[in-house]
Amino acid sequence: MWKEENNKLTKTFQFKDFSEAFAFMTRVAMLAEVHGHHPDWSNSWNKVSISLLTHDAGNIVTGKDYDLAKGIDELVSK
Repeated sequence: MWKEENNKLTKTFQFKDFSEAFAFMTRVAMLAEVHGHHPDWSNSWNKVSISLLTHDAGNIVTGKDYDLAKGIDELVSK
């Protein structure tokens, strides 16, 4: 579940291994390009932590972030 705190929408995803985590990041990158909105994120082996906020709105959470979060969740459910 996404969590909104400190002006960020955050979630950590866990996968079987590094390859699955990296493949997920690639799919998120493609989705982010379509949305024209890009995450702050990190990867540690099988985990990907994502933070979403809208920089051009003053570093707060906006509808852009919720839209991208929904799209990211849909990538995992496929």
